[in-house]
Amino acid sequence: MAERRAKVMIRRHSAVTRITHWLNVLVISALLLSGLQIFNAHPALYWGAKSTFADPWLSMKKVEVGGEPRGVTTIGGHSFDTTGLFGWSGPEGAREQRGFPAWATVPSWRDLSAGRDWHFFFAWLFVVNGLVYWLWGLVGGHVRRDLLPARDQMAPRHILHEIVTHARLQFPKGDEARRYNVIQKLTYLSVVAGLLPLMLLTGLCMSPGFNATVPWLIDLFGGRQSARTIHFLSASGIILFIVVHLILVIVSGLWNNLRSMITGRYAIDVEGDRP
Repeated sequence: MAERRAKVMIRRHSAVTRITHWLNVLVISALLLSGLQIFNAHPALYWGAKSTFADPWLSMKKVEVGGEPRGVTTIGGHSFDTTGLFGWSGPEGAREQRGFPAWATVPSWRDLSAGRDWHFFFAWLFVVNGLVYWLWGLVGGHVRRDLLPARDQMAPRHILHEIVTHARLQFPKGDEARRYNVIQKLTYLSVVAGLLPLMLLTGLCMSPGFNATVPWLIDLFGGRQSARTIHFLSASGIILFIVVHLILVIVSGLWNNLRSMITGRYAIDVEGDRP
């Protein structure tokens, strides 16, 4: 008897999961780009309650070096020449002083008011979409089934095995592909239950109206400037997650993964016997 492989289509994602996923693609993209517009109004970050202008832990600015303008990014006391990208960007002959370049912000021109309008609108859309996702996930079993690791998946030997196979770009086949592996589950759970709520809460710390209602929230994060820094870092963590996520989507089967998030159907290989 010879072994053969056959493709079997399984139902991977519900309609609600797929809709909220694609809405999140739109919402988070708009939040990140408009957030950079807001950041550009003062491209520096601090720890504590107040801005210590002479001592930011991160800054992007233009400096004169030998009579020539250069973009310099400083992180923790270490400075880097980032001319053309951070601090001093734009086409040759038309460069301007700004933290992030025009192509990375919404709107692309300097407009703090418009950036805030975009940011707050999509922030509330993000909240509503997130509540729908969580409520449906809890009721429909998506959170328990797809995000919480099973007991057998949490064995140290199993986790180590998954780390090694991921590093080698070896992905589950057959029945193992019917569910998320432990690395996927822990990563998705840390993002949806950790980074995204943290980004939301620290964002609220920068709203004067919300601060007046819940003044203790700023203190929880160590002051307004610390909250702004944590907001920036959590957003950076989400960007890193998205980049890694997209790479893995491509190398593990672009069309199969896209189809599962569009139609809900995912193809897996099953082994059988051939006479």
